[in-house]
Amino acid sequence: MIKTTLKTLTVAAVLAGSAMAAMAQDYTLRATANSNENDEDYDGLVVFKNYVEAASNGAIAVELFIGTQLCGNGAECLQGVADGTIDIYVSTSGGASGIFPYVQVLDLPYLMADDRIAETVLSGDFTRKMRDMALEDSGDSIRLMTIGNTGGWRNFANTKRRVTEPSDMEGLKIRTVVADLPQELVKSLGAAPTPIPWPELFTSFQTGVVEGSKNGITDIMGMKFPDAGLKYVTLDGHAYMGALWWMNNEQFTGMPENMRRVVVDGFYALQQATFASPKRKSIAAYEQFVAEGGDLYVPTPDQKAAFKDGAAPVFDWFKANVGRGEEIFDALSTAVTEAEAEINAARAADLN
Repeated sequence: MIKTTLKTLTVAAVLAGSAMAAMAQDYTLRATANSNENDEDYDGLVVFKNYVEAASNGAIAVELFIGTQLCGNGAECLQGVADGTIDIYVSTSGGASGIFPYVQVLDLPYLMADDRIAETVLSGDFTRKMRDMALEDSGDSIRLMTIGNTGGWRNFANTKRRVTEPSDMEGLKIRTVVADLPQELVKSLGAAPTPIPWPELFTSFQTGVVEGSKNGITDIMGMKFPDAGLKYVTLDGHAYMGALWWMNNEQFTGMPENMRRVVVDGFYALQQATFASPKRKSIAAYEQFVAEGGDLYVPTPDQKAAFKDGAAPVFDWFKANVGRGEEIFDALSTAVTEAEAEINAARAADLN
């Protein structure tokens, strides 16, 4: 009797284990980020993986590939998402602009004033609008899941002098990506845009091939650019460093609704993690920059207004030269106006 009972329990345990194993293999999501484990993208993916695997009770497994194991650049990685060889990929706007040029709207300068506005905008209908556009333009193959942050805010940094107003930018050779918009921005402020691959930037500072860049402080310190001569940072905050999280649409829509809900909520958790991570990491980065002799300058409101006025031609260029540019520009402008009204009303209520 005891032997029979034990045998029955053993068979039941084996069957239960097999069922759990089968459940664990229902969906496997291969997620990649062309960065490293010190990056906000990695922080977000760890949160996503933990949430999705737990909330799905093991039905969804998330495999992380950090670096260039699956693909090496934006175009290659997004093609992998479209083909289904990659399920999830994170890009900057520059990395996706070759396929979706209008995502460069996130690089338009001085549109979003601070974290609170940016986070409100990127958590609402603006991101859904961009999702619809990307699905339409990719033949329903590439789905934008959310937009988070990677590195805080872009600021001007250089090896030559303190920059307090646009005239101080005159003639500086500023590193940009190959995309047109950041080059137009640099030109509008009187500097010389110089496209340089990211891995070559340290040496380019040392040799004088470039004299400045548009980066967040965590990237500057993470890459040890002060050791290459980068000594001046102007906190103009001209662009929020958005991170666009893409997913193979067939993989997403092929899941039942309860699993899709888990994935959507997982991307919400990921977004919140990437919003928070740069705020914490930037504290130590700024302290280290100053401790090592770096010059950190905060423009006055009038000086920041001068930068915004100097960059104004970029808006007209974007709307005239980028496919669907006016459409996405209007969507972002509307979202910013609504976010400002919402935040100002909430702030006023909290002050009373």
